[in-house]
Amino acid sequence: MKQFISTLLFFLILQNAFSQTKFPILELSKNSLNYKGFPKNATDRKSLAFSDKGAWFGFGFLEPGSIQGGFSGPFLMTEQNGVWLSSSFVSLRLLNDNKQDEINWEKSLVNQNSYNSHLEQLFQNELLEVKQQLVFFSGNTAIQKTSITNRSSKKISLNPVFDSKTYLNTIQFSKENQTLKLISSKSNAVGYIQFFDKNTVIETTNEGYSAKLNLITVKPNETKEIIVSQSYIFPQYSWENEKIKISKSTFNSVLSTNQQAKEKELAQLIAKKKMVYNGDDYSVFLAKLILTLQNNTRIAAEGLKHEGVFPSYNYEWFHGFWAWDSWKHAAALAHFSPELAKNQMRALFDYQEPNGFIPDCIYRDTTIEPNNYRNTKAPLAAWAVWEIYKQNKDVSFIKEMYPKLKKYHDWWYKERDHDQDGLCEFGSTDGSVIAAKWESGMDNAVRFDNSKILKNGEKAYSLDQESVDLNSFLYAEKNYLAKMAQVLKLADEEKKWKSESNTLKIQIQTQFWDATTGWFYDTSIDGKTSVKDMGCEGFLPLWTEVATSEQANAIKNNLLNPITFNTFVPLPTLAANNPKFNPEDGYWRGPIWLDQVYFGINGLEKYGYKKEVDLLTGKLIQNTEGALEKGMSIRENYHPKTGKGLEAQNFSWSAAHFLLLILNN
Repeated sequence: MKQFISTLLFFLILQNAFSQTKFPILELSKNSLNYKGFPKNATDRKSLAFSDKGAWFGFGFLEPGSIQGGFSGPFLMTEQNGVWLSSSFVSLRLLNDNKQDEINWEKSLVNQNSYNSHLEQLFQNELLEVKQQLVFFSGNTAIQKTSITNRSSKKISLNPVFDSKTYLNTIQFSKENQTLKLISSKSNAVGYIQFFDKNTVIETTNEGYSAKLNLITVKPNETKEIIVSQSYIFPQYSWENEKIKISKSTFNSVLSTNQQAKEKELAQLIAKKKMVYNGDDYSVFLAKLILTLQNNTRIAAEGLKHEGVFPSYNYEWFHGFWAWDSWKHAAALAHFSPELAKNQMRALFDYQEPNGFIPDCIYRDTTIEPNNYRNTKAPLAAWAVWEIYKQNKDVSFIKEMYPKLKKYHDWWYKERDHDQDGLCEFGSTDGSVIAAKWESGMDNAVRFDNSKILKNGEKAYSLDQESVDLNSFLYAEKNYLAKMAQVLKLADEEKKWKSESNTLKIQIQTQFWDATTGWFYDTSIDGKTSVKDMGCEGFLPLWTEVATSEQANAIKNNLLNPITFNTFVPLPTLAANNPKFNPEDGYWRGPIWLDQVYFGINGLEKYGYKKEVDLLTGKLIQNTEGALEKGMSIRENYHPKTGKGLEAQNFSWSAAHFLLLILNN
């Protein structure tokens, strides 16, 4: 019944939308992120960049004081973990017969608008109106259209010239007919800038280029168009095929198709919102969340064999796929891009080792940074696969992933259970404590301050404590694997997973629970001593539904207590009354991480605490800096007492978990 109502609501939204204006739902995404800036050099990361279709490059708007006749960028993620090729590489000048600029871009700027589908900017003076639009044609190509309209009563002749200098000394420029070719010494990707005027004259230098197009004459009220495509393409893709596809397309058809797709995507998600988030402000918020994930999406390239999502393109060292992040991204992507969600999962399992191990993170170019095999990450893969299955009921995907998930699950008990008591520990493959902490995902959490490393075997080490979150995740995995076995009609395996789940449930409920404080804690290997720092790991048993109802009630009381977890932005990673609480720059020692907040709130929801769920979610969204404000990006984490955004901008798993919190699932 719920599915029928959501479907009906979706079609009503679309019907109402098309009766008013062409893309009114897409209008909600207008300027949801601020792409204005001026990249002063190649590594200036103050500006955000818009991208789509999984492209390894992006663009923005030049801010007042630096306006040119083009978009900022491109920001190339094809090399050096992201560099600006230029402030505006495809920048247009319109010269009159006296070789003077016919339009002053700075003085003539009317507006700059971004949508989830494209970028556009408008210029006007007494003679001309110039509209520029940029849309992604594919993961390899963006197309820019400049429409020039004569506002005067007389014919105007213009000499269009594109020219620019690059910030990079790694680029070699050459020309092939009407195409400018860019070869970099730092990347295997090749750039192609196509000018579709057959008489374009291209000149190159070591620093840049100029491209002079044919003289154009514009009559009063007439509009002339200039189309330029920008492609940055890795060797695994065919430039010849891409070029043919571009030649068979028109800018207007590409833009319209993209607008329709984004309109439908956003309308579908709006129809899935929980009723409490029914207002337009939450629809605008949804558009920002989707766009955050969109800007971080990359098509398969070199070492990344499947498409997936970066944690943040804006931060230099987040240009790869992390296991923990990937599972979380996939769970959210399942709601609107199930194929991308599947490929996000496949990307990490491409690197699964014969013993089941999954590396912590993988990269396109391992000469910049090697893949990290020192540790893995907490086991959330089965959850993500099941979330994907819930959305599309694709049994073939379950069949594909189930054997890999089993192997990964079993690996934990072979390599990370020091005393073979059925309770696992975080650890590392190289025997280092730091990598073992990384494996938890909570790199510097207070609970690990006194941890030591123990050897289990060859390339297998454990911390000297059994962690409640890890074992809760493994409990959940057993339940998800049981469901998958049922889908695949593997009755004996389903029975096995359920039996193991029941055994582990009792172990977690007894060993990690402290009735005095009403909280779950890590313990020593022998289970006799609790690591009594009240952190977010202690409410994970709610999300995995391993806690008893009495335990859940006690945890709920702690979560609602303003002294511990009910801060201005609720559910910090460490109780606010802990002496080591550091909300400003503590990383995992106090700041708000959206994944953990989601686990806490969704856990309360599973135990029926609806009023508390609405209270905490409302505080979270209202009090995190810029969440509901157009222009401000989603951050890596937040200050629990002020709401200030912290660390990386444009952070994917924050967007993913915000999205999961406001959607019906």
